[in-house]
Amino acid sequence: MGAQRSRRDTREEHTVDWSIQEIAKLAGTTSRTLRHYDDIGLLAPARIGSNGYRYYDDAALVRLQRIMLLRDLGLGLPAIGEVLDREESAPHALRSHLEWLRQEQDRLTRQIASVERTIGALEGGERLMAEQMFDGFDHTQYKEEVEERWGKDAYAKSDAWWRSMSADEKSAWQQRVAQLGSDWIAAFERGIDPAGDEAQALAQRHFDWLRGIPGTPGGGASGPTKQYFLGLAEMYVADERFGANYGGQAGAEFVRDAMTVYAERNL
Repeated sequence: MGAQRSRRDTREEHTVDWSIQEIAKLAGTTSRTLRHYDDIGLLAPARIGSNGYRYYDDAALVRLQRIMLLRDLGLGLPAIGEVLDREESAPHALRSHLEWLRQEQDRLTRQIASVERTIGALEGGERLMAEQMFDGFDHTQYKEEVEERWGKDAYAKSDAWWRSMSADEKSAWQQRVAQLGSDWIAAFERGIDPAGDEAQALAQRHFDWLRGIPGTPGGGASGPTKQYFLGLAEMYVADERFGANYGGQAGAEFVRDAMTVYAERNL
């Protein structure tokens, strides 16, 4: 029996709980983060010992796993709390997430195999099989939706632009987008004013990002129109797929409010 783990065995119950230090180590996080989750009502310990340590039981571990899974999807802490509060069954929610993880696993497995085949062909001086090189790299999955929203020409231009990029250029672009999303979430979680300088600087970065995508309405030197920029801001709130990139519903509303202020001031 470890010094940190508390085991309470009786004839009536067999309970194992873990100290905050143990859980932080197992989950790859910090005690400070777990205390913060407790402070904001996201993850309460099962009990607090006489030594003042927080202890976590099985139910708390399941909830922490859900929190970490939702964080990986890009949701902010307030949005995660809303999701968990709406859930009636943790097993049901975990099964849904497991299905998504398996889909991602399949996609990544296909990508890995594709890259391995390419490396083998290059090193062996063999002919590259184009039909096998891009298995798992499907950037056309939203083709019909883009064409419906903004027309076939918009998709064709953006698709040609993406295909023209080198692997390094694509990676740099994806990192830029991911960083922008992370910065939006961080700003929202700190509770800054959507009309303040920091949020407006993010809105400017967002505008510049959209301006750099050929085929989108307003893509190019002039940048998005006011109508398109405001419409996109509202879509972030209306469509949960987009909202997930900005910390969920509340985060998407923060982004919308900042973009709206930017549009009214500058477009």
